[in-house]
Amino acid sequence: MPSETMASPEVKVSITASHDGGNIEVISKSEPVVSGRTAKVTVTVHIKPDVYTEFESRAHSQYFSFRSFVSGLHSSNSGGEGDDGIKLITVQYVVANARSVSFPEAWPGYTVCYTSGSLEPCDDDSWRRNLATRYVDGKLIWEHVHAANGSTFFSYSPPYTYGRHLKLIADCSARISARGGSLERYDPVVESLGQTLEGREIECISIGNGKLAAWIQHRQHPGETMAEFFAEGFLHRLFGVGKDGELDETTKKVLDQYRLHVIPNMCPDGSVLGHLRTNSVGANLNREWATVPGHEDYEAPTLRRSPEVHAVLSKMDEIGCDFFLDVHGDEDIPYVFFSGAEKTPAWGDRLEHLHGYFISCYQRANSDVQKEIGYPPPDSADDALKYMNVATNQISTRFNCLGLTLEMPYKDCETNPDPANGFSLERTKKLGANLMDALVDVHPYLRAEGQFWRAFSKEDGYVIPTDNYKEQGFVMLKKRFYSDVRPHDA
Repeated sequence: MPSETMASPEVKVSITASHDGGNIEVISKSEPVVSGRTAKVTVTVHIKPDVYTEFESRAHSQYFSFRSFVSGLHSSNSGGEGDDGIKLITVQYVVANARSVSFPEAWPGYTVCYTSGSLEPCDDDSWRRNLATRYVDGKLIWEHVHAANGSTFFSYSPPYTYGRHLKLIADCSARISARGGSLERYDPVVESLGQTLEGREIECISIGNGKLAAWIQHRQHPGETMAEFFAEGFLHRLFGVGKDGELDETTKKVLDQYRLHVIPNMCPDGSVLGHLRTNSVGANLNREWATVPGHEDYEAPTLRRSPEVHAVLSKMDEIGCDFFLDVHGDEDIPYVFFSGAEKTPAWGDRLEHLHGYFISCYQRANSDVQKEIGYPPPDSADDALKYMNVATNQISTRFNCLGLTLEMPYKDCETNPDPANGFSLERTKKLGANLMDALVDVHPYLRAEGQFWRAFSKEDGYVIPTDNYKEQGFVMLKKRFYSDVRPHDA
């Protein structure tokens, strides 16, 4: 058994979160302990909270992203006889404040995302899951063996950087500017609906000749980075990015049926700051779409606190809305699922059947989609009124249209398990691209009159979702609506 000694000072582990969207605070770092030509070190960190949220009376937290840079390791072919440098270092990472995050009940079953590549699109397929991640005594813990000098990024979910966001907007703009392309007849426009409190544009991409207005928005909660990967998948198909601008037949049908309005990132300030759920002043945008009973002194939306919602809602009022999709990620539930406008003033036979049919259409296009698991609907209409500040509820009622929230998992997706990769970026982008197929199928019914649903099959019906997805031993802490935080003392 080799003896253990303190490592030479040349072996270093440096932790930073200075990249776009980074979030971590280093609490302590042990001195490396050497055993033969390997070393071990423990790094203890805290997740930094969002700005305090006045409406929910808390400072949200859960999202983290940081870079671990290792230097001083000796490669297997370095040195010569007598070279006793360190070849491998195992770092134990400990998130010491994991119990105090917004959704601590979501840690069991979660696995940390990591890559030794860059944060650029060329390295999307390099992200993997640390299968040894565990939640123990209120701490999130995992080990990683660093076998070479250089960087490894660890994240709650892979970052979608602001630079990548700007590249996405530029790619769409370039396709629009291409003369003689297939997009010209669809009147494509990239515009800013306004600016955030930190001066970033709220971009909206509009395209299509159809009579129905479809609004698709993403990443109201900035830490739900998968939402913008979804947007990228949808927009790349919509604009023929990577296919020399050529559009497939389904996309052409969508553009003939709808005028699409796509917002890739509703909360760019929070995204850059590494927040989980809020913008730069602590507004949870998905609680800013109206002033609700019991909170009459909390006016929403406002230009001083939620200009993002104010700008988008004003444009919707100007244009109208016939279909609405709000794209998110969920910390706890390991499925792709939908939340609708159940029990709101607009809800009835028409929206119920449209809701069920749309999900069935999506499910036929992508096997990650399912109906049975999700947020349970409110118990009553009175309960639903308390949540009219949620985008889907407000827009569905305001425009009497089909509105849904799409949720994707931070964990692996149980419909098609893949532990090593989890719900990967490739699958996320594919889900975004497959939205096109569902839009084509649901179009004839969105503004249809009469009992059109009589033409639907039994499989197309609405299913009341449940979050009781575990076969054994599941105890619901507290019924959770619209991604609300469960009280820690529940």
